Amino acid sequence: MDRKSGLKGKLLLEKDGVSYLGGKRIELLEAIDRHGSISSAAKAVGMSYKGAWDAIDAMNNQSDQPLVLRSIGGKHGGGTELTEHGRNIVRFFREGEGQYQRVMDALVDGVENFDAFQQLLKRFSMRTSARNQFAGRIARLTRGAVNVDVRIKLDEKHEIAAVVTSESADFLGLEVGMEVYALVKAPSVILTTDLEARFSAENRLCGTVSRIHLGEVNAEVMLVLESEKTVTAIVTHETLNRLALVEGASACAMFSASSVILALVQ
Repeated sequence: MDRKSGLKGKLLLEKDGVSYLGGKRIELLEAIDRHGSISSAAKAVGMSYKGAWDAIDAMNNQSDQPLVLRSIGGKHGGGTELTEHGRNIVRFFREGEGQYQRVMDALVDGVENFDAFQQLLKRFSMRTSARNQFAGRIARLTRGAVNVDVRIKLDEKHEIAAVVTSESADFLGLEVGMEVYALVKAPSVILTTDLEARFSAENRLCGTVSRIHLGEVNAEVMLVLESEKTVTAIVTHETLNRLALVEGASACAMFSASSVILALVQ
């Protein structure tokens, strides 16, 4: 980019070192506030219906309080609205965006080799393939001879269990009260509609089926918890039909503690 023509800064907010809010997501939140419909909001900002829901799920999962509330409905869901917390976040972002641009305007001429600097920043950007990413705080550590049992509190009602080696726990410097991310790949999640059944999996998160995305062989099923956090699972069409999984149905997502990967928040 020719700096003589000016440089437009794009504000990206991070929460605990993980990308949280950017311009496109803010536009989506603003569109939801205007339209009260996820399908209309997605169309207004040029996103797919699935992409819009994925963005909302990620924001709600990473936020201490829900930004978006939904009511489960037909094929495209029920109504969708911003919470007061969501509106405050949008307002904060837009105010910060203006201030950020003014800082960029003032500083850009003082940065030599800006194009090389920009390329270096891109190399630092990293994403994870894990479909489920939960932010939480370590509530309990139980050390064994080889492994460490880690309990991560997501909110007042939900907790995730993870098992890591003692070496990994020491390397990460895990301590009670520390903020971490719990990563779980969607194929590792098992779904059940028997809410009273007992299983060996240490983790059990129950909620409502909010969305089903059908593929040629498998289906991506999203559960929304009471706290508006979501869990995604990959199941076969046979499993989908056998469990009679439909939008609005109650179900539980289960996964073993050993399938949880911990990422240090810095």
